[in-house]
Amino acid sequence: MIVVLKAGTSREKVAELCGWLQSAFAVTANPIFGSETVVIGLVGDTSAIDADAVALDDSVEKVMKVAEPYKRANRKFHPDDTVFRVGGVEIGGNRIAVVAGPCSVESEEQMGGVAERVKKAGAQMMRGGAFKPRTSPYAFQGLRAEGLQCLRRARERTGLPIVSEITNPSHLEMFMEYVDVIQVGARNMQNFELLKELGRVRKPILLKRGFSNTVEELLMSAEYIMSGGNDRIVLCERGIRTFETSTRNTLDLSAVPMLKRLTHLPVFVDPSHASGIAWMVEPLAKAAVAVGADGLEIEVHNDPKHALSDGQQSLTPDAFDGLMERLRPVAGAVGRTL
Repeated sequence: MIVVLKAGTSREKVAELCGWLQSAFAVTANPIFGSETVVIGLVGDTSAIDADAVALDDSVEKVMKVAEPYKRANRKFHPDDTVFRVGGVEIGGNRIAVVAGPCSVESEEQMGGVAERVKKAGAQMMRGGAFKPRTSPYAFQGLRAEGLQCLRRARERTGLPIVSEITNPSHLEMFMEYVDVIQVGARNMQNFELLKELGRVRKPILLKRGFSNTVEELLMSAEYIMSGGNDRIVLCERGIRTFETSTRNTLDLSAVPMLKRLTHLPVFVDPSHASGIAWMVEPLAKAAVAVGADGLEIEVHNDPKHALSDGQQSLTPDAFDGLMERLRPVAGAVGRTL
C-alpha cells in the first residue's frame, strides 16, 4: 500500500504519520521524499488497513493499493529514479555508465593493461571475473582470491572501480574488501540465501537476469536484497534462453523500457553475453542505449583468441575504442551522454 501526501507536507508531519501507521497497523512505513511528491510505502500485512480512515488525514492526497508482489523495487513506492555513486561514477543519472574488461582475470599484467585501455576509451568501471561459475567442471574456474588481488592492483593503477561476480556467500568478506560493485550472475539470480546476505551489506549490487527468468522474477530477486536494507541495486539484462540457436542468448531489449516503467532502479545491458558473438556487441549496445539503458557491461580482452573464457564474445581494446566513439552520437540522440 502507498500513501501519497499533499505537496508541502512537512518532514515533521511525515514522521508523525509514519509513527501512527506503524503503531496502528503493525506495518513498516518507509517515507520516500521525491523532488515534488512525498509517498509513504507500507510494507507488511496491509490487509487490515482501513484506506478510507488513512485518507481522512489532512496531509494525505490519496491511498493506493499495490498489486505487484515487489514493493521496495516498485516505482509506485519511489517515483524518482534511484541514482547513486560508486567512487566518482554516477549510476542511474544522465550519463550512461560503461563497465568493461575481460570475462576472467588471467594475470595482473593482463588486467592492468586492459583496464588502462578501457579507461582511455571512456569506460568508468572495470569488470573481471575472479570466481567463474562455468557449465563444465573442467573449464577454467578463475584465479579466485588471486584474481581479486589482480583487480585491486588494476584499480590502484587506473582509479577505475571494480565490478566482479560473487558465487558463494562465504566469499563475501573478501568481496567487501576488494570489490566496489558486487555482481550476481544469471545462475545465481535466485540464490536466495546469497541475496539475503547481500541485503545486509552496503555495497552496490549488479543483479543479472537469469536466462530463463521473467522480469517480475528479476524484480522479486531485487526485492530480496532491498528487504534487507540494501537499496543500491543495478538490474542487468543479459539475454534470455529462447528457441533461437544462432546466438548464445536472445537479448530482450523490451525488458529495458518495461523495467524503467516498473521500477526506479537503474537498468544495464550486457550485449556480450546476450549474443556470444563479438561482432554483434556494437549493434546491440547501440540498441540498448537507444531504448533507455542506464549502462552497459562489455567484455574486452587483450587477446580474445587465447582467452581462457568467452573469447568469442570479447572485443579487442582497439574494437572497444571504436565502439565508444560510435556510441556517443547514439547517446546524444536520446538526450544522454557517454
